[in-house]
Amino acid sequence: IGVAFFLLVKVGPLRELVMKSLDQIQNKGNKLGTMSPMDQVLWRTHLLEASLMGFTLFLGFLIERMHHYLRKLINIRSKVGASKEELEKIEKEKQQLKEKEEKASKEITTLQNELSKLTEEIKKLKVESQEKDKTIETADAHVVALQKQAADLLLEYDRLLEDNQNLQTQVQKR
Repeated sequence: IGVAFFLLVKVGPLRELVMKSLDQIQNKGNKLGTMSPMDQVLWRTHLLEASLMGFTLFLGFLIERMHHYLRKLINIRSKVGASKEELEKIEKEKQQLKEKEEKASKEITTLQNELSKLTEEIKKLKVESQEKDKTIETADAHVVALQKQAADLLLEYDRLLEDNQNLQTQVQKR
């Protein structure tokens, strides 16, 4: 807009001057009926100048619009560049999260396998513990039976010892 305005302000008075000159030459020709060759040359020169000024204004406007759109394009490209960088960053984060997920999945599988092994081992140990408990109960019952037998044998020994003493006492009395 600045360039077009500048051209209008600076070239505007020149344009008016050229248009005034063209009108004078044309009016002079109308009054006389014909235009002299010099007037025709002047008229054509002024017409070319007016055309050149119009074309210059048009080019100035085009340059200004082109500049405006190029600034917009540069701005959009910088935004696209920033968006691409952000997209790449997000893609990297996505890849890292995917790797972490795979790692966690492998670790979960490993821990599940270890858990199943430990569960099996616990079951085996429970079975062994139950078997040992039964063995202990059997041994305890056997110990109790042996203690009872030992007590019975001790009573029998005491009785036999007493009988022996009684018999010795009877033998000595005789």
